[in-house]
Amino acid sequence: MAIKRTKAEKKIAYDKKLCSLLDEYTKVLIALADNVGSKQLQDIRRGLRGDSVVLMGKNTLIRRCIKVYAEKTGNHTFDPLMDLLVGNVGLIFTKGDLKEVREEVAKYKVGAPARVGLIAPVDVVVPPGNTGLDPSQTSFFQVLNIPTKINKGTVEIITPVELIKKGDKVGSSESALLAKLGIRPFSYGLQVTNVYEDGSVFSPEVLDLTEEDLIEKFATGVSMVASLSLALSYPTLAAAPHMFINGYKNVLAVAVETDYSYPHADEIKEYLKDPSKFAVAAPVAVADSGAAAAPKEEEKAPEPAEESDEEMGFSLFDD
Repeated sequence: MAIKRTKAEKKIAYDKKLCSLLDEYTKVLIALADNVGSKQLQDIRRGLRGDSVVLMGKNTLIRRCIKVYAEKTGNHTFDPLMDLLVGNVGLIFTKGDLKEVREEVAKYKVGAPARVGLIAPVDVVVPPGNTGLDPSQTSFFQVLNIPTKINKGTVEIITPVELIKKGDKVGSSESALLAKLGIRPFSYGLQVTNVYEDGSVFSPEVLDLTEEDLIEKFATGVSMVASLSLALSYPTLAAAPHMFINGYKNVLAVAVETDYSYPHADEIKEYLKDPSKFAVAAPVAVADSGAAAAPKEEEKAPEPAEESDEEMGFSLFDD
């Protein structure tokens, strides 16, 4: 027979387990566990087994364990977790890719009925069609102002009806009707709310960013820094190439308008004196293309001359 441990012994064991996880892992997902059953949580643990550990517990106990761990080891990198322990949350310690772990957790969602008093997480729309209910059940539909008709001895909904809006509480009539129709409109599972990695906390939406998104955002930031630097005439690494080019343009403009000269400016001055030099390369390219096309014309066989009417033995005009 197993010996039942006291509350103090359970707390000591829990503290040891949490401290060992803090020593071993550097990445943690904070997940909201509202309306998640024990069987569902067991399936999630089984699916993450190998490189991840799901830890549930009282927020006050977890905070105390993290605080004691920081005092003993001097490692305060996990302190930001204490501010995130609000509500019915759990911790998922992992060594794997954070995005893949979040996607794996999202797979374990199960349908749930609309129980009375619940806050609807989504809009609930009852579709049109035959309900399979006998005409004596029309009172439910009348209370909720749902248009119906009797078809072949059963109640049929005529048009789709928005029964519950997102954020509203589920009433007794709505719950009873959905139960009669066999509709389970809600689905629940662990919902990742925050991500912790090496002392930093960020939103889970960051995990959806791709390399292309990061490059685009970085390029936008560099462009903004370069624009600001050029407007303020303040040198930065982003604006340096533009400053050098603009400076060279200014020097070249001064050289063109004055007697001051240097090799590159001499070339520009020659082009300005004789604009025809700009088109020197064009005739050469045209000549080359014409020479290449000539052999093709020679390869074509000469077309036979058309025979005249007189050679065919008749003429259009009489002599």
